[in-house]
Amino acid sequence: LIVAVGGDGTMLHAARQVAGRKVPLLGVNRGRLGFLTDISPDDMTATVDAVLAGDFVAESRLMLQAEIGAADAVNGPMLALNDVVLQKWKTGHMLDFATWVDGVYVNTPTGSTAYALSCGGPIMEPDVDALVMVPICPHTLSDRPLVFRATSTITTEIDQRLDTRALVTCDGEVLGEISPGERLTIRAADERVRLLHPVGFNYYELLRSKLNWGRTGRTQRQRSDR
Repeated sequence: LIVAVGGDGTMLHAARQVAGRKVPLLGVNRGRLGFLTDISPDDMTATVDAVLAGDFVAESRLMLQAEIGAADAVNGPMLALNDVVLQKWKTGHMLDFATWVDGVYVNTPTGSTAYALSCGGPIMEPDVDALVMVPICPHTLSDRPLVFRATSTITTEIDQRLDTRALVTCDGEVLGEISPGERLTIRAADERVRLLHPVGFNYYELLRSKLNWGRTGRTQRQRSDR
């Protein structure tokens, strides 16, 4: 058992280390949001004792695999639990790039998965094996998030423009720079990660708590007055 103490970034780093090793992962939240690290520090001791006693909820999470390919070299592959992001680097210009899914031309920018909320992307249940492609600040408003089956392969190539420089990150860790003529390939990895939760874990309760669903400013003021 690996116990990750920190924020979601700590959990993502730990997930890449244990993926494919059949070692379960438990997260204790010492960060701010804590989508992945769902155990509070106050409950840490009791929860770890319960997990070691066999009382837990196990969850198998899909991992992503990304690599940058060129004619003479391949950078990667690198694993990601949360997202693979293609972003502009050291330039103020917009990026123009084309995307293919299973070899079929799509022409939609690639974005992120869990952090896709800020880009207008969907919230997906953890046990849904699917890939989500989300445009980040698209110039064309008709570019919308797309959901593909988990067996799909997504390929992206940057268009040739003056001073085009882009960077690829996996869960915030740099995979490498991508230049025109190179392709970023993303697919579901063979490795998966096994996350453990305390008994009674409820994904929607977690969302309500972290996203303040159902809580208005008036409700919060009334509770503070009591």
